[in-house]
Amino acid sequence: METKDVDNRGEIILYQTEDGLTQIDVKLENETVWLSQQQMADLFQRDRTVVSRHISDIFREGELSRELVCAKNAHTTRHGAMPGKTQRSERTLYNLDVIISVGYRVKSQRGTQFRIWANKILKEYLVKGYVLRNNLSQQKYEELKQLIFVMGRTMNYPELKESDAAQIKSIFDVVQDYTYALDTLDSYDYQTLKIEKTTCPERFHATYENAMAVIQELKTKFGESSLFGNEKDQSFHSSIGQIYQTWDGQELYPSIEEKAAMLLYLVTKNHSFSDGNKRIAATLFLWFMENNGILYGQDGRKRIADNALVALTLMIAESRMDEMDTMLKLTVSLINSRNE
Repeated sequence: METKDVDNRGEIILYQTEDGLTQIDVKLENETVWLSQQQMADLFQRDRTVVSRHISDIFREGELSRELVCAKNAHTTRHGAMPGKTQRSERTLYNLDVIISVGYRVKSQRGTQFRIWANKILKEYLVKGYVLRNNLSQQKYEELKQLIFVMGRTMNYPELKESDAAQIKSIFDVVQDYTYALDTLDSYDYQTLKIEKTTCPERFHATYENAMAVIQELKTKFGESSLFGNEKDQSFHSSIGQIYQTWDGQELYPSIEEKAAMLLYLVTKNHSFSDGNKRIAATLFLWFMENNGILYGQDGRKRIADNALVALTLMIAESRMDEMDTMLKLTVSLINSRNE
């Protein structure tokens, strides 16, 4: 099956196992981490044929989709005895979803350690924007923002040909999206995130009953596990009620975006279910947004990309309780009407 290409621009990060016996160069690209079969074999201390068999079973059983989790990576290796003689070849890399699945199947404690490390690295990379901020100085950041205004004026010139205007607009759209991301990172760094550009009033009301119906559908999708979606206590009732909490007659979370953000946060943090808390939280988050008409922007694109949702949910899961307000504001910033 055909897989997408991954070029060599991704970050390479060194991972060392806790026992110090194994070091692996981990590729960080497209908001996830990537390892080859041999690297997984080294990580889990299993023969490569064992890893290969588990990967084949993962795809055969439909646990993961090959085209979404595999990538071709071109790399250069030394060839022959002649100095400087190299050979260029391709190898298949597998993302974090595959790595975790293989780790579960081989029952390796190293898999758990790697998952914790990878989630921490992704959190730093995606949310704090370390790579972006290190490579883009403040001067370049201001220049990029100024470019928006220059291009905006250029697009309004009456003598522009239609083809030229279309090309300029295409570039403008990309730069505008990029600048919004930079603004969000900047606001996060300086704790100046605000709740703005939100949507009212709500047209769909979440209840315990209709939310549990969604969870039951999700449970069927994940194989009818007795633990998945099994309530441990009454905290899920509380999570649903809390997004509609009022104070002195006023809603604490008046907008759709704020309610959706709190729903994601509470279901993730309360651990109401024996298994599947993060998957349930992310699903209900999208469900609530879709039913209230804000999942997609006017151009038909999702307000929050799938990978961003994964990163956001993991970050909420790892956040401290005193960071709740920041998590709420960050989530709203990622799904409000500016991000269309």
